[in-house]
Amino acid sequence: MNFSVAPLFSDNMVLQRNKNVRVFGECSEDCADITVSVPELDITVSGICSNGRWEALLPSMKACEKCSLAVSSGQEKILFSNVAVGEVWLAGGQSNMEFELRHEKHGAEALRECANENVRFYYTPKCEMVDNKLENAFRQSGWNLPGEENAVSWSAVGYYFAKALSRRLGVTVGIIGCNWGGTSASAWMKREYLSRDSRISSYSEDYDKAVEGKTTAQMIAEYDEYVEYHTAWEQKMQKCYAQRPDIKWDEVLKICGENRYPGPMGCKNPMRPCGLYETMISRVAPYTIAGFIYYQGESDDHRPEVYDVLLRNLIENWREDWKDDTLPFMLVQLPMFKFEADPDYKHWAKIREAQMKVYTTVKNTGIAVALDCGEFNNIHPTDKTQVGYRLYLQAMYHVYGDSNKMKAFPPVYRDYRVCKDKIVLCFDNCDGFDVRGELNGFEIAGADGVFCSAEAEIKENIIEIRSDKVIAPVQARFKWTNYAEVELFGKNGIPVPPFRTHKEMN
Repeated sequence: MNFSVAPLFSDNMVLQRNKNVRVFGECSEDCADITVSVPELDITVSGICSNGRWEALLPSMKACEKCSLAVSSGQEKILFSNVAVGEVWLAGGQSNMEFELRHEKHGAEALRECANENVRFYYTPKCEMVDNKLENAFRQSGWNLPGEENAVSWSAVGYYFAKALSRRLGVTVGIIGCNWGGTSASAWMKREYLSRDSRISSYSEDYDKAVEGKTTAQMIAEYDEYVEYHTAWEQKMQKCYAQRPDIKWDEVLKICGENRYPGPMGCKNPMRPCGLYETMISRVAPYTIAGFIYYQGESDDHRPEVYDVLLRNLIENWREDWKDDTLPFMLVQLPMFKFEADPDYKHWAKIREAQMKVYTTVKNTGIAVALDCGEFNNIHPTDKTQVGYRLYLQAMYHVYGDSNKMKAFPPVYRDYRVCKDKIVLCFDNCDGFDVRGELNGFEIAGADGVFCSAEAEIKENIIEIRSDKVIAPVQARFKWTNYAEVELFGKNGIPVPPFRTHKEMN
């Protein structure tokens, strides 16, 4: 055959409604004119071939539960059946977006019932590098219909988001899962987006230093050796926890040996900068979508001060690849988390702050506040229902015209004023607070920058805080920690996000 269609186009696929839809693939130099049609909607368009690739642009279509898509060139024809036209979202990020429905707290029930939901899923193949394994994986990939067996490996967050959206909009919702556990945002970006800003160029520079002088064969051999070692190490580690669930990490290392994760940097390590952009993101773009949902940040906590720059560049990179600089981007603000053995570095607090900054400064973004969705000593909280639902609320508000902001957002810190020995905190989107338990987490500091725990008093839509240890307060912060219990919510049940009043003083 003289042409092929990109693997995302398959039976059971979902095409984006109310937008021009790009259909694309590869072609030979002597390929005849390519046409793309949706027979049931009486639509036929011509494709354009250039440099071994072709692309056609379908006109905007209304929602449709079942149609077909035909691509032809001369006597050659490919026909895709059971195609739906509805809403398509890409679910990106690391392990908490990847977290599979079968492992989720309510997953067993969801899997039994999901066949009745109007949701479909495409799982972007996960391969470390561009090779025959990758090409074969993509050729064998395709869209899946909901069902107890089909949906076991679907993103739980993506599924709950899509389920709520489909029920509300009354259309088929398709999710493109494009995620990998343990990954930095830098793994999902073009190199030029890392290199152009000195604040984040160290991601690619550190990689260059790590692989300097190594051949491709050497890097592959080193990584293969690591995988063999780490596979055996993980088996020993899991045995330790099975026998002694409360075993301390230091003791695990004594028994199992060195934990070498994430392995040597090189062309086969999926954690390398730009690697998963090459093997995953670039291969699903520019499939027409409504927007992105994104849950990531955990693996960039070692550089929290520049995470907002990193995330901002990732958003710009993806929007460029999808040829739409207004494409909605709904992100999850990290929940509470700390390993039991770790000090409270407060770096997750800085990541949360960076995520809020991106939301407030980058157009067409949303933020699902998930502070209460974490678990102590478990970086993979098992209940994903609220995360998916709050992303849905963000999409409804920012994308689908639900004008009731009070549904989607909790009270969000706006500004403060000093009143004698108190600091008065003011909030946007506030119609009062809901306190669940004893209110904690407020801190206050004077000119010396030393924070002390503060008493808090709620007065309608403001909160006054004070401490006997700080006579002349200058600044304040709230839940500035990696992990703490969450007690302060908006009336809609979404927690008040953490904040600090003076970033430059800390």
